[in-house]
Amino acid sequence: MFIDYVKIIAKSGDGGNGAITFRREKYVAAGGPDGGDGGRGGNIFFMVDPDVNTLLDFRFKRKFHAENGKNGEGGHRFGKSGEDLYIKVPIGTIVKDAETGKVVTDLSKPGQIEKVLPGGKGGKGNAHFATSTRQAPRFAIDGEKGIEKEFILELKLLADVGLLGFPNVGKSTFISRVTSAKPKIADYHFTTIVPNLGVVNGEYGDSFVIADIPGIIEGASNGVGLGIQFLRHVERTRLLLHFLDVSGSEGRNPVEDFKIINKELKNYSEKLAQRKQIIVANKIDIMQNDKLYKEVEKLAKENELEIFKISAATGDGIKDLMKRISELLKQLPKEDLIEESEEKVVYTLKEDKEDFEIEVINNEYIVTGPAVEKLMGRVNIQDNESMHYFQKQLTELGIEAKLKQMGINEGDTVKILEWEFEWFN
Repeated sequence: MFIDYVKIIAKSGDGGNGAITFRREKYVAAGGPDGGDGGRGGNIFFMVDPDVNTLLDFRFKRKFHAENGKNGEGGHRFGKSGEDLYIKVPIGTIVKDAETGKVVTDLSKPGQIEKVLPGGKGGKGNAHFATSTRQAPRFAIDGEKGIEKEFILELKLLADVGLLGFPNVGKSTFISRVTSAKPKIADYHFTTIVPNLGVVNGEYGDSFVIADIPGIIEGASNGVGLGIQFLRHVERTRLLLHFLDVSGSEGRNPVEDFKIINKELKNYSEKLAQRKQIIVANKIDIMQNDKLYKEVEKLAKENELEIFKISAATGDGIKDLMKRISELLKQLPKEDLIEESEEKVVYTLKEDKEDFEIEVINNEYIVTGPAVEKLMGRVNIQDNESMHYFQKQLTELGIEAKLKQMGINEGDTVKILEWEFEWFN
């Protein structure tokens, strides 16, 4: 089964919490703080695996979670960092943010590895907060939470040459003759329901990859037939062979077929419509007259396209076509699918500063957001030293300045999570 589009959920590991511990030592206040830091959470990587050809495995496993960092311990022992998670995908996979549709990374190079989600930072143990005036801090910092995102994985085949054409024009027969691929071949429409790839050996020059792209018919760019899912595979090809049946065996007009398919390419991508094409006039072995071929020849001249007469069934004309393909591939550059100017998504852990909101409800100043959630997670409101640290953090985070800017007065109530405080200037 060929799977080329899936959605998955990935989450980087949470950082471990800092420890609140004290060593037992004579003449040292409260034994002296010795809480160690928490470990970093595991990162999420995507990596190209040469042994994977489809996205099939993601149909059965859609959630991925890197390991969390371990909590710190006494004796200044740091928590162990979480193991990084490597998600293996086939070459040619594009990773997109499912919410925005923006590209995160394009995995089109052998051995490529890309970090997409950083793990949460480990929290600091209470040993960090000891000062000459605060010798026994009874608070520590919790680890940062990892990042959870939903991704779209799209597999776009890395082929040098793509075969276009309506069903039953001979594409599968052609690819079976020039490569070792063994596609299903029969005398009915839509024999090919998944892309077939084949490697052409060095008989005609340098080796290259051909892809038989199914399902591109009228309305394909809007999802008709096998739909838009296969148009994405044409994007990476450098050269397109447009197969037309000049025998009339299907009762179709090859000129109209050419126009229909090129219209679909243009609807899908203007850039794709400009891709180099060669017209392949196939089935000359059963051609009763040259009327249709003459029309196709005129079409090629009008569009300034090269045309080759072949019979995929008998092999006539194939050698000349393959030599020309090999020559053109040496001239056509390999293009990256993602434009260099296109901005890729980069996920970062949020900084505390300004990561909060304040609103006034019934004369209460209510402070919310990740910054205060993290702050209250490291504060012990029953401890005086911890409260001094809390007040200092309100200033450093910009919360105090924001409250003053909003016109807070002495005696007003400030609510942070479930705690209420009275404001004093």
